[in-house]
Amino acid sequence: MNRTKTYLSKTVEELKPSGIRRFFDLAAGMEGVISLGVGEPDFVTPWSVREAAILSLEQGYTSYTANAGLMELREEIASYMQKSFGVSYSAQKEITVTVGASQALDIALRAILDPGDEVIVVEPSFVSYVPLVALAGGVPVQVQTLKEFGFKIQPEQLEKAITGRTKAIMLCSPNNPTGTMLSKSELENIAKIAEKNDLLVLSDEIYAELAYEGEYTSFAAISGMRKRTILISGFSKGFAMTGWRLGFVCAPEAISQAMLKIHQYAMMCAPTMAQFAALEALKTGRTEVEEMKKSYRRRRNYFVQSLNDLGLTCHVPGGAFYAFPSIESTGFSSEEFAEKLLLAEKVAVVPGNIFGESGEGHVRCSYATSMEQLQEAIKRIGRFLERSQKA
Repeated sequence: MNRTKTYLSKTVEELKPSGIRRFFDLAAGMEGVISLGVGEPDFVTPWSVREAAILSLEQGYTSYTANAGLMELREEIASYMQKSFGVSYSAQKEITVTVGASQALDIALRAILDPGDEVIVVEPSFVSYVPLVALAGGVPVQVQTLKEFGFKIQPEQLEKAITGRTKAIMLCSPNNPTGTMLSKSELENIAKIAEKNDLLVLSDEIYAELAYEGEYTSFAAISGMRKRTILISGFSKGFAMTGWRLGFVCAPEAISQAMLKIHQYAMMCAPTMAQFAALEALKTGRTEVEEMKKSYRRRRNYFVQSLNDLGLTCHVPGGAFYAFPSIESTGFSSEEFAEKLLLAEKVAVVPGNIFGESGEGHVRCSYATSMEQLQEAIKRIGRFLERSQKA
């Protein structure tokens, strides 16, 4: 008997499509929707940054750059990392400019993993972490954090998850989707475990510019951790440059050069005009970043308090621009709540279970929208809850 031949990778066949996308598609077909689902700033990229990209085109800078990125940009990134976070990297050998932080994560995992190597993924986690580990041939080991601890990983949880195949720990602070930010002492506890078990740490610091409570600590700045850290960051969130698709990765030379080899073959280089824009953002954009952060903080304070007033228990996020309220009191699952809210009141949120099992019973709400939209969203959520209780 002839069998139909499949040409697809089994790994790819087994990957689930992004759960976020389904709700975006539902919302896209409806008028009057308030979207609290999109994980991007509502600010336009500062004009000086856009102007720098336009000028680069006018001056004819349309060729490839060096594979690792414009040297001037890498030098500026090195200066930024030193001044902002106290971590020193070689622009020549330890920094690669990538097509967003997502590509940086991809090449980092492919550079360090052999088939069967395990990566501890602290969840709730961004939707791409587990698939990217699998695509790199690794085995994702998901460790669930608890709302009782503010979704902060506990050292004993990490210890329990480590096996002889564990290669790395993947962290995101401030976290997407919870907004949780780890303190220096909490990072130090993780560092001790990494040192004890000879592990790498992939630290996604894309939201570092959007830290509201206390001083932000880069994992690479923890004593002894620079040699173990692959630091992922970029310009999308803090600098309001999501569509530019520009990120960077900093790592010890041997790891950095391994990633660069993959980047050379898979991508050649990041877009040239976006690199010139990022250079301008680092040179002159910090004032506007601070203004954005102040606005996010005001919105956070209003939105989180309002959710709690409605009975949707929500911890105060330390960074990023997400609230992660519990909807357990409604009796709905995360997906039921999100779908019913969208259909009944045209408010789009993201089900928490999309970010891992520990996200069930919660929804992710982005407060990166106007205060007027947030106020209207709260009114609609309140009406939805009232009708749900009566039903």
